Order: sequence, then structure tokens, then C-alpha cells
Amino acid sequence: MNRPDQRNALSMEMREAFANAVEEVRSNPEIKVVVLYGRGGHFCAGGDIKLMIEQQSEKANVFSARQKMRDMHRWFDELVDLEKPVIAAVEGGAFGAGLSLALSADYIVASPDAAFCCAFTRMGLAPDLGSMYLLPRLIGLSKAKDMVFTARVVKAAEALSLGLVNHIFQGDLLANAISFAEGFHSAPTQTIGVVKAIMNRAFESERRTVYEQEAMLRAMLPSTDFHREALRRFSSKESPQYTWSERSEFCDT
Repeated sequence: MNRPDQRNALSMEMREAFANAVEEVRSNPEIKVVVLYGRGGHFCAGGDIKLMIEQQSEKANVFSARQKMRDMHRWFDELVDLEKPVIAAVEGGAFGAGLSLALSADYIVASPDAAFCCAFTRMGLAPDLGSMYLLPRLIGLSKAKDMVFTARVVKAAEALSLGLVNHIFQGDLLANAISFAEGFHSAPTQTIGVVKAIMNRAFESERRTVYEQEAMLRAMLPSTDFHREALRRFSSKESPQYTWSERSEFCDT
């Protein structure tokens, strides 16, 4: 996100750019992992307040407002369900819809100065862009209600303890996030993708439904080139093609 003078607030142009970027990432097999980052020391301030003021002065059209939100949901859902690892690298504020964007990721990594706020209530608005769905599933219903009802700012250390953040990285956050992402370079992207698709729906799925999906993957994935190569390397006592290891330069606090 590159609108630093507005703390990367989501303008209409940024929303369209997101839709295009998500489609490009989804359709490009050369892209193995995605890092979401905001330029200028802030992740995303959420909705553009100036745009809200302009819309308030216009004649209200609830159906037009509803459609704009549904248009955002299309690309946001594609981002949530993207069958590749997604890492949100948060420094500065992730407020309102900016928090929602962070929640779309599989990992949230943060700088020590990161701050998270479900700020909608401050404006008399309901959380949008998936927050009411994603936040309770990540940190639990009671803690999510607290963040929503109070609209208080949650600093990085508390966010880590809540389970909202996976890691706090010292130093250059973007460089650390990219280094973290490089850990997936040799990963079985297709396998991670289909597993992610099932796990994203785990809270809505009946147990035996997940068992059946598990059985389907167990039958399907042994036919992949990655699995065949993994078996060959094991038989030949070669090193695995994919072994996750934490980078020593990272420092969680």
C-alpha cells in the first residue's frame, strides 16, 4: 500500500488496485507467497474519512453503498482464500479496515511500534471487510467483542499475547517479513493451498465433512511431483527439499 501521506487509507483507487493485484497474484504460478505492507511507517488507517465526509454530503443511496461494500468483498474474499501463504507485515497503525486487511493473512508479523484497533465503533459504524467473521476466529469471541465494543488500541506486545500477532520482529520489518516469506520458496504451494482452503472453513464444517476432505487429499496429493521427489530424496538419504527453519536474525519480544 503506497499512500503514506494518508497513512494508506483505502481510497477508491486503492480498492481497485487491490482487486487487480489479488487477481494477478492468484493467477500467476510463479508467485509463491505474498507480503502485505504499508509504506511510510503505517500499515493502513482503514477507510478514507475524507471520502466518508464527501459521501455524507451526497444524497444517501443505501443500495449504492451496499454494492460498494459487496465489490470490496469480492477481492477481499479472494485474498482470504488465496491458495498461497499470505503474510501481513504491520508497523504503525492497522486500524478499521486496515485491521481487516491484516486479518486476511495467514501470518501477522509486526514491529514493536505496531498498533491494532477495531476503530469502527468510534465512528458509530459496524466493523466491515470481514472483521466480525475473522477476528473472533483468531482470538476468540470474548476478546474480539472487547476490541470491537471499546475500539481501544492494542499495542504489539498485547497483540502477541492475544494471538492476533504471530511474531514481533526487531529492525527492518519489511526486510524481515520478506526473509520470513522466503522460507516458503521451496514449499509445496499446491499442497498448502488446498489445505488452507479446508482449514479456512473448519469452523463451519461438520467433523466428518473434514474427514472426507482429508481422505480426498490423501488420495490426490501423492500424485504430485513434489511428493514423488520427497519420496525419492528420503530413499536416497538426501536432504528434504522443504524444511522450515526460523531465521536466526528474527527476535520475538
